[in-house]
Amino acid sequence: MSVLPSTLPAVAPKTQQPQVGPSMVELEKFRFDAAAFLATAGLGRRIIRLAPREPFFSQGDPADSVFYLQNGRAKVTVVSPEGKEATITLLSEGDFVGEEALAAMAGLRLATATAITACITLNISRDELIRVMHVEHSFSDLFLKGILERSMRIQADLIDQLFNSSEKRLARILLLMAEFGEPGEPEQYIPKISQETLAEMIGTTRSRVSFFMNRFRKLGFIEYNGRIKVHKSLLNAVLLDRLPHLNPESPPSSATGRSRSKAARRA
Repeated sequence: MSVLPSTLPAVAPKTQQPQVGPSMVELEKFRFDAAAFLATAGLGRRIIRLAPREPFFSQGDPADSVFYLQNGRAKVTVVSPEGKEATITLLSEGDFVGEEALAAMAGLRLATATAITACITLNISRDELIRVMHVEHSFSDLFLKGILERSMRIQADLIDQLFNSSEKRLARILLLMAEFGEPGEPEQYIPKISQETLAEMIGTTRSRVSFFMNRFRKLGFIEYNGRIKVHKSLLNAVLLDRLPHLNPESPPSSATGRSRSKAARRA
């Protein structure tokens, strides 16, 4: 028969362990990665591949999503009730388009976005984009920065349209498409684009664009044999306002002289 001790041994009180928050490694794992978000498909977003001349969306479509251009070149155009088309702006890698979907009451598309080259784009639903912008401030900053930069480009296009000759407007468009002034090396060749599209973008006729392109080639500013290669000399000429002083709004004097001589012979 065992005998219980008259006194029980003292038990040391348990010390409460301090609560430790997530480590820096764990915080890094949960940190939002805007680049990864814009590079991959997921909830409310899908990757779409477009061929040249294929639309992202068309004027009058429901504005229910925003597109992020991962790769390629595109343009935004608008068509008047009379059927006249005008190019508003060009898009390149890293641009958002279709932001009218974020209006308080989503309506219809105000313009058409069309691929100039083969494009890879991320389509983000309106609800998903609004959610991410509310939760992730780093993404909100990135989105706002992109929209403001494009707004400034459109403002510069308007000033160019109001105050510069059509020849200078064409030179500026070629330089923008070659990405002169952007970080890194400029493109060797700009994407394939028709003279009709260039004429729409600068507000002139295709024949005048053809005249200016031939002039730029003769002056050594561009190489033009199926695809257009822009040289830095064109940038220097525009920046220093050193395009040769030939009236760009009229054909060369030699052509005028030939037409006069023909008229005299017919008389």
